Amino acid sequence: MRIIFDENVPWPLRKFLPDHDVTSVQREGFGGMENGELLNHLDGNFEVFVLCDKNLRYQQNLSGRIIAIIELPTNRWPVLNNLRTEIAEAVANSVPGSYLTVESPPTGEQDGAGNRYRVPGIDISPNRLHF
Repeated sequence: MRIIFDENVPWPLRKFLPDHDVTSVQREGFGGMENGELLNHLDGNFEVFVLCDKNLRYQQNLSGRIIAIIELPTNRWPVLNNLRTEIAEAVANSVPGSYLTVESPPTGEQDGAGNRYRVPGIDISPNRLHF
């Protein structure tokens, strides 16, 4: 599967996806593009777009897109490292046009820096968002 990381997704995250062809917005020469223009370039050229931007789904019309989008809860490496299984599951469960969110660990769990997070689990619903 061809996967592309947004600008703020830590590059070491690719190690969680060894069976996939992973690149980044910067490596593809798309750094600094606005979200709408970026999505136009990615759609049809990549199967999955991984990002940490929680506003994309509210700012862009995602209906009719074929790229699957996976939203991470943060770009903080200690948190993402603890979510490696959930991130890999989100990629495995992505289907064309889906919008999946990986959520932070439940309250009481901490990342390596001792920070607490509030919402458990992962939402891997394959439904498209229609605006």
